[in-house]
Amino acid sequence: MSVIENPRSAAPVRKRRGLNLERIGWVYMRASGLVLVVLIFGHLFVNLVAGEGVKAIDFAFVAGKWADPFWVVWDTLLLWLALIHGGNGMRTLVNDYANNKTVRRILLAGVFASTAILIILGTLVIYTFDPCPVGAAAELLPSFCPVP
Repeated sequence: MSVIENPRSAAPVRKRRGLNLERIGWVYMRASGLVLVVLIFGHLFVNLVAGEGVKAIDFAFVAGKWADPFWVVWDTLLLWLALIHGGNGMRTLVNDYANNKTVRRILLAGVFASTAILIILGTLVIYTFDPCPVGAAAELLPSFCPVP
């Protein structure tokens, strides 16, 4: 006859020292998710509901919006939080389902690289955007651009 150990018996407790990266990732997903809900619904409201709706979204709309530092910060936060949130979610999926160590490393490198590249490119677009490009048609420019 075999004896099954009591599942509630005291198991040796191992204390990890240092940072618990999985816990930090878990907390980040919850916190960024809450902030993203506010940022996304604010973004959708301003772009789709307020004003003339989706038909008003054009180059001049974006240029006028990004002329205000508030919207530059808003869109930067939205970009960074969403991409890191998604990248962390993909990292979790890869860790859960990729059993081969080499495949897991390749997939994680791809997730990290794509997230980093998209964050860099998106941030460059937001901060180097010129609302008054030289040679653009006057009817496409926002009202605050000087007419040549």
